[in-house]
Amino acid sequence: MSSISPADVKVGTTGDGGGPRQPGRVSLGGISLNLRSSGIYIAFALIIVLFSVLTDGALLTPQNISNIIVQNSYVLILAIGMILIIIAGHIDLSVGSVVAVTGALAAVLMVNMGWPWPLALLATLVAGALIGAWQGYWIAYFGIPAFIVTLAGMLLFRALTLTVLGNQGIGPFPDQVRTLANGFTDGYLGNVGLGPLGGADLFSLLIGIVAIAGMVAAQWRTRGARKGYGQTVEPMALFVLKMAAGAALILFLVVQLARFKNLPWVLVLLAILVLAYSLMANRTVFGRQIYAIGGNLQAAVMSGVKVKSVVFWIFVNMGVLSAIAGIIFAGRLNQAGPTAGNAFELDAIAAAFIGGAAVQGGVGKVVGAITGGLIMAVINNGMSLIGSPSERVMLVKGAVLLAAVAFDVWTKRRAGAAR
Repeated sequence: MSSISPADVKVGTTGDGGGPRQPGRVSLGGISLNLRSSGIYIAFALIIVLFSVLTDGALLTPQNISNIIVQNSYVLILAIGMILIIIAGHIDLSVGSVVAVTGALAAVLMVNMGWPWPLALLATLVAGALIGAWQGYWIAYFGIPAFIVTLAGMLLFRALTLTVLGNQGIGPFPDQVRTLANGFTDGYLGNVGLGPLGGADLFSLLIGIVAIAGMVAAQWRTRGARKGYGQTVEPMALFVLKMAAGAALILFLVVQLARFKNLPWVLVLLAILVLAYSLMANRTVFGRQIYAIGGNLQAAVMSGVKVKSVVFWIFVNMGVLSAIAGIIFAGRLNQAGPTAGNAFELDAIAAAFIGGAAVQGGVGKVVGAITGGLIMAVINNGMSLIGSPSERVMLVKGAVLLAAVAFDVWTKRRAGAAR
């Protein structure tokens, strides 16, 4: 996916004779870039380059890339739901505890009670939805602030986890669940030689080519739609450059994974979720209503948006995604433990804000939240590779989060001053 959307690039509106300079934009050779929306991707690229140099290339080895995805998949899943809640102007502090309790439920059903794993997973997802509905009711229909409700939920569901598990874990999980969390796609079509890179799974490479074609087609369609509505679009040369950069990134990632153990199944799941939620947020009425509620609640109410219903359902959705993350995390460890999910809510919230979500709601993208989560993952992984102590890792992550939020506040103040 391209790192800079067509809406983020304008030509000839930089204050250098082509119109007033817009807050949060910088001019590069007559091209104006919106740092608020595209800066996160530039920062991500710079962080990758930095740690690639510091680790002598170890960061981008096939095995390490695979480890980054598998080890952080549950946080990325949580970030998808969290960004929607933050866009709507709310917060959810309970997701870590919901991860723990749903993982414990899945373990009890599959290991202790002997339920078939598909039925147990379905029951776990339903339980996650019910937890989300419980919290969504108090927030949407009873009017209690989300901070208070989910703080209570964090305590309640952690207590329930400890009640179910005590001080012991439950495992092992069935092979199918472990495969979903830790497994890789099979080499359906065999390997193909890549010269000095060695062999790589042909099926994974074909999936990467299909993903690139889909990205280009979607961006071309978006560009055409903007032109049809008379909106400004970037020059064709810049569009081609963006597509080439995005294609190179996808191809590099897929080639590296195909050289190791093929595509992780959890990456396939993540790709499906990101695509589905991006389409929902950008192309459906429900998605536009989420942005409307966070951007201007009173205007949304006057426009006929059923605010209570929308808020209720985004918390139900968060419960389901927390249950998926709980299953993935428990499957990766091959047991459900009482300390599962500790501080996951902080990682998910940090991913959303680093990924471009506005503190007051109304702004954010699913892809941005995933990028924010990956930034945290690369910092964790890179600093681990260079032997940094845990307190230094926390220091850097805290500084990155503070910088991201400070930048959001700064751009808003500049926008207000410009008016």
